[in-house]
Order: sequence, then structure tokens, then C-alpha cells
Amino acid sequence: MSDVVVVDEVSAEVVRDAQRLIDESARVDGQHAVSEQGRLQLRGGRRAGVRHLLVRERGELVGYGQLEDTDPVEAPSGEFVVHPDHRGKGYGHALGRALLESSGRRLRVWAHGGHPAARHLARTLGLSLFRELRQMRMPLTGLDLPEPALPDGVRLRTFVPGRDDAAWLAANAAAFAHHPEQGGMTRRDLDDRMAEPWFDPKGFFLAVRDDGKGNEGLVGFHWTKVHSADQLGEVYVVGVVPGAQGGGLGRALTTVGLRYLARDRGLPTAMLYVDADNTAAVTVYERLGFRVHEVDLMYRTEG
Repeated sequence: MSDVVVVDEVSAEVVRDAQRLIDESARVDGQHAVSEQGRLQLRGGRRAGVRHLLVRERGELVGYGQLEDTDPVEAPSGEFVVHPDHRGKGYGHALGRALLESSGRRLRVWAHGGHPAARHLARTLGLSLFRELRQMRMPLTGLDLPEPALPDGVRLRTFVPGRDDAAWLAANAAAFAHHPEQGGMTRRDLDDRMAEPWFDPKGFFLAVRDDGKGNEGLVGFHWTKVHSADQLGEVYVVGVVPGAQGGGLGRALTTVGLRYLARDRGLPTAMLYVDADNTAAVTVYERLGFRVHEVDLMYRTEG
């Protein structure tokens, strides 16, 4: 079996081959084994703290992994995938071992979809389950949500690229200070997403509060995303800055986005991701009509 090659940067040819591998695996498995962030980092050129793991068989790329070591506190995070036609040959175990060694045996790794084979592999690598990320869905057809009630002094408008970038990054960091993946988004991360074909500022809602002196402060947001091929609308990220939490703004923003996806975009189904232990958010989403569709599991080394 070929050795795992670990590199800091990949060529355009490898990007193409890895993307094809990821897409073919998603077609077979029903979901991507490499996250949106991972796919953007694959295509985005060299990034500090990001490494790529490659496995070839007779010159063909049959396995791809990625290790991100950018969080100052949390262990490095890994993802990997083996082409469906080349599974059962030990490539997944080899990629897992290489991720462990490359991370200094301090690793968090995703098993998207939580398939039994992935669970078994995590156990054989000595990893323990510590996080469950739920994908929830709800029907939008015939949706009858009330007009959202915004807190006093708060109004809605949509995101303006180039004008709201810095303010949104600051609000996002404040709203998700407890969440290293979302809260750690950088200007490059935002630029990467705004360059994607799905980006539409008309579905990116901002809640702002005027200070009475002609200035406004961003206090919350709901960024929606449309998966056109699947006819899915996503509650991509909803955030409220700490000083504005607890007044119903999060629920109002969620309602605004769902009404947009249902009425303006005419989509039949909405989806979102939420951590299973975020009971407050899960309760809000369940009351709106969301139900668990599938789960992603994260495993980690002990200590």
C-alpha cells in the first residue's frame, strides 16, 4: 500500500483530483466527508496551519485528508475520505494514523454522517466521541410563520459586501466567542464564501440598532444559504452579540430567514446544523418544526 504523503500546499491538478474524489464519495455516501471549510481550504492555496494528506494507488489519488492546526487552544482538527472504489484496503486507517502522527497525537477528527465504518475506525485509532453535530430539517411548503417581532430600536437590513465585512466579522466573533470554528472566522474565510456561486447578500440579514447620533451598531444577523441542486435552504448562521441576547432577537432573525427561504426563494425544505448539547437552540428549532435528519460525530484523543 502506498505511503501517506503530507504537504503544505497542493497543485491545481491535485485540487481537481481531490475535489472529484470528495464529490464522488458524497454521491455514494449521501453527504460530504470533507466540510465546506475543508473544501474551501483545499481550493484556496497555501494557508498557515493547514496540511493536506494524499494517498495514491498506481498514480491515482484514492485518499485525501486535511489537518487544520489554527486554534490556539483546541487540538488540531482533521477530516479524511477514501474513494468508494478503494475502501476496505486499509487506506482509511493509514490516513487516520497519519493524522495522529502529524498532529502530535493530539487530534480531533470528524466522522460526517456518523456511519458505522467511521465509528469503528475511530475506535481502532483510540479516539473517543465527544461532540455530536445535528443536521435538522423542516418543511417550508405552506409555512405560516408570524411577522417577526424585533426588540425596540432594532431594524433589519441586508448585508452590503465591502461595507459590512469588518462589522460582521467583529459581531460574529463576539456572538460565537465560545465556538472556535465559527467565532474564529477571518477576513479570508469571509472572502472565500462571498466568492462562492451560492453567495447572495439579499439572503444575509443584519439587525442593527441606531445610537441616536446617526450611527448604527450590528447586534445580530441571519445568513442564509441556498443549495440549489438539492432545493434546500439553509439557516447558515444565526448570531446575536452578547449585549443583545435574551430578548427574542435570535428567534426573530431565524423567522426572517425562514420566511425569505420559503416565500422569496420558494424552497420546499430548510436545514441547519446545531450542536446536540446546545439545548436552548435545539429547543427553539424544534418548536419551529425542525427535526433531526442526520448527525456528524467528532472524536478526539484523550487528554
